[in-house]
Amino acid sequence: MTGATAPAGTLYLVPAPLDFGCADQAPLADALPDGTLRQAARLTHWICENAKSCRAYLKRIDAVHPLAAPLQQQHIAELPRTVHKKGDHGAPGSAQWDARPLLAPLLQGQDMGLVSEAGMPAVADPGSSVVRAAHELQVRVVPLVGPVSLLLALAASGLNGQNFAFVGYLPQDTADRARRVRELEALALKTGQTQLFIETPYRNPALWQALLQHLQPGTRLALAAGLTLAQAGVHSASVAQWRKRGWEPDKHVPAVFALGG
Repeated sequence: MTGATAPAGTLYLVPAPLDFGCADQAPLADALPDGTLRQAARLTHWICENAKSCRAYLKRIDAVHPLAAPLQQQHIAELPRTVHKKGDHGAPGSAQWDARPLLAPLLQGQDMGLVSEAGMPAVADPGSSVVRAAHELQVRVVPLVGPVSLLLALAASGLNGQNFAFVGYLPQDTADRARRVRELEALALKTGQTQLFIETPYRNPALWQALLQHLQPGTRLALAAGLTLAQAGVHSASVAQWRKRGWEPDKHVPAVFALGG
């Protein structure tokens, strides 16, 4: 038939291992199902945060399942820097950006992959605007199976897993951070809702000290660091117990923090 258009491709949300930026890397087969790695190896069009880290990930995949095209022939597009810094979820202050042009290959019948630097794309990472754009274009969106640090941390924390919220990063300003810590604690103690948050690894010790300083002694505080890695550790105790231990997190290892009653 003349004039027929190719069926639209599928946008795959490709999870990445949680060892981004770590000195040690876990074998991909230990962190990701074989089906996820096979599907990723079939793709040749990508949207990512950083092309360099995307290529490094593809190289690791290639060692398990040969890529459909050499690295030099992979089509890799980066999200705008403003999306990284301000988010892309439509909230006040977030980046205003139309991701639909980035998805042009989908409309030409090409499957595409959206990849984060660690974990599940668009969860505690930029990429939601790409997913929204795919839905607006009425193309298929398929999340592949892989590690989600927030849920792994929550499951291992002993805190309420039936009512929880991820609140992103806490403020860096000392006074603003203290105020936010108290707000989250009050909400958790009033509603029973576990509060999950993260920090850039090198700021982990400073955040930890702020939590111990401003939280009440009976509040439960959990930290999950290096998830899926050989040195992974999940620890959960009352603030009073933490103060006695005199311990603080490693500034080189990604971590998820959680607090609740």
